[in-house]
Amino acid sequence: MSDTRNPPIAEVVNSALEQTIPVAHRMGVHAEEVRRGYAAATVPAEGNGNHFGVMYAGVLFTVGEILGGAIAVASFDTAKYYPLVKDLRIVFRRPATTAVRAQATLSDTEIERISETAAAEGKADFTLRAVLTDIDGVVVAETEGLYQLRAHR
Repeated sequence: MSDTRNPPIAEVVNSALEQTIPVAHRMGVHAEEVRRGYAAATVPAEGNGNHFGVMYAGVLFTVGEILGGAIAVASFDTAKYYPLVKDLRIVFRRPATTAVRAQATLSDTEIERISETAAAEGKADFTLRAVLTDIDGVVVAETEGLYQLRAHR
């Protein structure tokens, strides 16, 4: 039985996706596991195809990009800070014909650096790399994003 006063972080992220990034929600992007320094999200193949029968590039980009926000929600004080993406690069490795899972991590050392910098300067940049795999574990894409944790004004 879950505590409705403190829902799992993945549920918080999914609710935020639905409310603040409805296009990602309509794609079926779903945070599966989110905790300090780790985020994993999935997206179904159904409804996300392109003109030649594989997952649309923009869908892959989206499921990789949202991990920066998910990790930020789990790793930093959202009452003080919010995340934003400054740059994201994607390398497509193989066509995705199945559902895709994206995963990314930040080390405790990096989380502490980001926290200290944001506290001192009001913002802190960080790089997040994600790996996107199909249901067989084949890498279909990799992303590298430059994100920023920024203090609320």
